[in-house]
Amino acid sequence: MNPVLYYGIAAFIVILWGITAYNRLVHARIHKDEAWSGILVQLKRRHDLVPNLAASASGLAEHEKDLMNSVTQARAAQGSGSVREISQAEGKLSQTLGRFIAVAENYPQIKADTAFNKLMEELSSLEEDLQMARRYYNGTVRDYNVMTQSFPSALIAKLTGFSKADFFELDSAEESKAPEVHF
Repeated sequence: MNPVLYYGIAAFIVILWGITAYNRLVHARIHKDEAWSGILVQLKRRHDLVPNLAASASGLAEHEKDLMNSVTQARAAQGSGSVREISQAEGKLSQTLGRFIAVAENYPQIKADTAFNKLMEELSSLEEDLQMARRYYNGTVRDYNVMTQSFPSALIAKLTGFSKADFFELDSAEESKAPEVHF
């Protein structure tokens, strides 16, 4: 057989492999972006819930108003940009919400309020949904990073601009706990 034919077949196989590797990387990136979108939806729901929760706890004592302001400021300081910035901003909101819930539970008139209880149930459910979205996102990031950093797909990743993605991480173990809700 002709050596040119062998080179042609080898080149065809390499090109076919490159196309397949590129398509797998695109597929992984799209899954990662879709998972991030799921987190953003849950965070939006959470940020929309905070003002209602704060309004329903309007019976807090005057000296607790600073805590209410902290909750409002933490909500307003929504992270934008990188995954790291957003996860840091959300960690601060989680800590502030935890303190708010602990203080609100010391007021029987607030604990007895049905609107407050309903909002607390919704917050608890939302925190579970957010935790599942974070796990799904981190799983897709893991798969994506493995593809972009393992040989031989790393060659295609570097040539086509795929780079390592950040995990949605919390800074401390305290932030990873969902706020406890007691009725």
